[in-house]
Amino acid sequence: MSGHIDPDRDQFTAFKSLQRGHPIEMLNLVRFNREASYPAGHALADAGLSGAQAYKNYGAESGPIFAALGGKIIWRGGFETTLIGPTDEAWDEVFVARYPDAHAFLSMVTNPDYQKAVVHRQAAVATSRLIRTKPSDTGATFG
Repeated sequence: MSGHIDPDRDQFTAFKSLQRGHPIEMLNLVRFNREASYPAGHALADAGLSGAQAYKNYGAESGPIFAALGGKIIWRGGFETTLIGPTDEAWDEVFVARYPDAHAFLSMVTNPDYQKAVVHRQAAVATSRLIRTKPSDTGATFG
């Protein structure tokens, strides 16, 4: 599994080009490093934290910023198996985060305190998928 930790320039440009004035839901699929990989010189670089522990640090520091912008986790589940898709993808965290709109998401990722907190996510994550969706009506059928 190749590492997908941060968006590349083209992905971020595509995100920003979409409409911003409606709620968005972000599907998060996250696989942790066995050992956190902090940059040399970081206070936790030699702490021996697991990826899961580093991700908890990320949540503790970024959570208040996320909540203050009106964000909330609307669904979380424990990964069990992939029925359709690559069999080499397993996930440690699977959840959907709702933002009032894309402006809130962009405000979060440009917040200086969030930018300090994201080092924990970068140290924690081996690979991830972050998929933006636009909420729509639910129903009893697939179509």
